[in-house]
Amino acid sequence: MSDTRAIKTFLEDHAGVASVRLTRVRGSSPRDAGAEMFVAKGATFGTIGGGQLEYMAISQARVMLAQGGDKMVMDVPLGPEIGQCCGGRVEISLARMSVADKLMAVGSLAGEVSNYPSVYIIGAGHVGRALAASLALLPVKTILIDGRTDELSQCKAAVEKRLTPLAEAEIRAASAGSAFVVLTHDHSLDFLAASEALARGDAAYVGMIGSASKRASFKSWCRRENDGQSINNLTCPIGAGSCCDKRPDVIAALVAAEVITELTGFKAREAAEKPSVLLEGRSS
Repeated sequence: MSDTRAIKTFLEDHAGVASVRLTRVRGSSPRDAGAEMFVAKGATFGTIGGGQLEYMAISQARVMLAQGGDKMVMDVPLGPEIGQCCGGRVEISLARMSVADKLMAVGSLAGEVSNYPSVYIIGAGHVGRALAASLALLPVKTILIDGRTDELSQCKAAVEKRLTPLAEAEIRAASAGSAFVVLTHDHSLDFLAASEALARGDAAYVGMIGSASKRASFKSWCRRENDGQSINNLTCPIGAGSCCDKRPDVIAALVAAEVITELTGFKAREAAEKPSVLLEGRSS
């Protein structure tokens, strides 16, 4: 929720603010339609993609604010003439924000944040804490779980922390489409947590720290202890390339990239499936 507090503070601190929104995108562009930023006389919040396009939009927004204008539209080709080579074309809507507009913007972002996918980190050891710090920078809700008070207390990242010896119960209660990263201090706990996450069948990502031999051991454990549970959807080892560098922060960066990639793909697949569901409903 820190994003919501940040935009609320920005909008309260500046009387004159313009909303700058990409309303139409044709071809390639730095951001998709709907991307929005806020511009005040000496500060900005958010981004529509950076570069010359954003510089031009900020400049026009400040001119509009200074001259007392309320609205304007920019139609910008993203070619060599403005120093960007995206090759597309964008339409940008600039609008002076009223008090009601500001409240609506805060509410809109709060709603967006509440819909962020959840990432459960099972284990608050050195890698778990590093991963929590990396994920705290991304648009996800991060939950760090451990049964050890001292380990959880060492995490200074702005993420939710849950002290419990029953990670499996937290995994079962998670929302569909969540991601689970298992990296406890004990292989048996790893196996129990990973098995619980895989059993859901609706996780966007299930990863377990370890090596190829640990994956093989887990497969044998599932066959022996868990009715031959499939581990096809398990990522282990986690963090492509992490075998080359064992530093916690490096592993965390690689795993964070892996997780956000899977979450983005899961969301895209969900969106693609929705129209077909609606069509089926109409035909029945």
